[in-house]
Amino acid sequence: MSSEIILETEDLTKEFAGFVAVNGVNLQVERGTIHALIGPNGAGKTTCFNLLTKFLAPTRGRISFKGRDITTLPPADVARLGVVRSFQISAVFPHLTVLENVRIALQRERGGSFDFWRSRRVLDQFNDRAMALIADVGLSDFAQIPAVELAYGRKRALEIATTLALDPEMLLLDEPTAGMGHEDIDRIAALIKRVAADRTVLMVEHNLSVVSDLSDKITVLTRGRVLAEGDYDTVSNNPEVREAYMGVGHA
Repeated sequence: MSSEIILETEDLTKEFAGFVAVNGVNLQVERGTIHALIGPNGAGKTTCFNLLTKFLAPTRGRISFKGRDITTLPPADVARLGVVRSFQISAVFPHLTVLENVRIALQRERGGSFDFWRSRRVLDQFNDRAMALIADVGLSDFAQIPAVELAYGRKRALEIATTLALDPEMLLLDEPTAGMGHEDIDRIAALIKRVAADRTVLMVEHNLSVVSDLSDKITVLTRGRVLAEGDYDTVSNNPEVREAYMGVGHA
């Protein structure tokens, strides 16, 4: 396997009571890229993501990260290796401030339980790093605002900040712009581009405009199989891809 391939699957397959949701997927994600996984509704994207992050066990096939077989590892072990799925590990508490949320996420590096009962001085040791992460996701002006008061797009930015607190080597984002208006989409897309400057990103995304702007490589799934792969121009001009999307728009 090439040293530039950070995540790879071989014949990745998942069956549910005879229904094949993911069928023989061979995926290679290159280090330092933004790789998008797209396809019509029911194509198997979410199932594939759940297999990669170990929240589902494959029926057959192999998953490797940096050359190590992670097929049978539990989700927590995979996260510790540096593969992190944002919304599943985010520690966003609605009635705590943005700063408090990120500070709690940073406590995980201590290797023990959360320090809710510790003195403020113990928690304050995380402030500088927390504020740096908050600045990275564009929330400096909201550091003292309770998470519940944030607009939806900014809540997603906070979730990404809590994820980045774990310093992941590879970040998996499941529909990061879902349910957002244009302004929030632009903000999160810009954030993903900044985040990807020094790490690898694999994302499932329905918004093809976001996919075309951000992605270095795109894998198109349909009926659980890989239909096409390449850059945006390559896949968008593929007649089979066009046919797969007919009647379902950009969903």
